[in-house]
Amino acid sequence: MNRTYEIMFIVRPDVEEADLDKLIEGFSANVTNGGGEVKSVEKMGRRRLAYTVRKFNDGFYVLLNVAAAGSLITEIERRLRVSEQVIKFITVRMDEEEKRLAKIKAIRDTKVKRSAQPIAQPVQAPVVAAPDAETAAPAAAAETEEEKKPAASAEHVASDSTPETVSAAV
Repeated sequence: MNRTYEIMFIVRPDVEEADLDKLIEGFSANVTNGGGEVKSVEKMGRRRLAYTVRKFNDGFYVLLNVAAAGSLITEIERRLRVSEQVIKFITVRMDEEEKRLAKIKAIRDTKVKRSAQPIAQPVQAPVVAAPDAETAAPAAAAETEEEKKPAASAEHVASDSTPETVSAAV
């Protein structure tokens, strides 16, 4: 069963560019001859190492994305280990990570985004047709009298009681 792997290896800094290309072609040929598929090759260039490895402080980084069987990957790792030009390597199985990311994406797609929903408009009270001008004037006068009454009672409470009672009344 073919699985997806990332193989990153670091090549000695004193290796020529042509020899680096030949080394990459050799590992790619091993993968294709073994029944695997090289999805991509990325030469990341010369970089400084975090710590000294085999008396080297920098090296050429190469990333291979491969779809292959596990037995083929163990053979590639063996060849990386015995190669003198390769000073460090790591192999990571990516298919489980891809499954996990696909599952998370599917869950996110099922949920409705709140930002995608239309904004609900506030409900407004229905507008009642205005009655005649004659009946509207007395109604407005009655409303203003009712508004004045509670204000007067609050002033009355404020002058007759303690501040604690006033805050409770208001």
